[in-house]
Amino acid sequence: MASGSYDEILRRAQDELTQQEQLRLSETLAQHASRKNGGRHQITDLRGLGKEIWQGVNADEHVNRERESWDR
Repeated sequence: MASGSYDEILRRAQDELTQQEQLRLSETLAQHASRKNGGRHQITDLRGLGKEIWQGVNADEHVNRERESWDR
């Protein structure tokens, strides 16, 4: 990759992403760069994936609703 591409990506990440998005991007890139198993994924690569979906959800209430649905 040309250094101009790197510089452009870095500038866009700094200008357009929130701090949380920048941290998520850096974690993803670090995991990708450190993979040593021939491109195979580790289960730990999924850590935190989709966590924004569960923000504000009470885990106990969710589990109770799911269990109640089994009896219907």
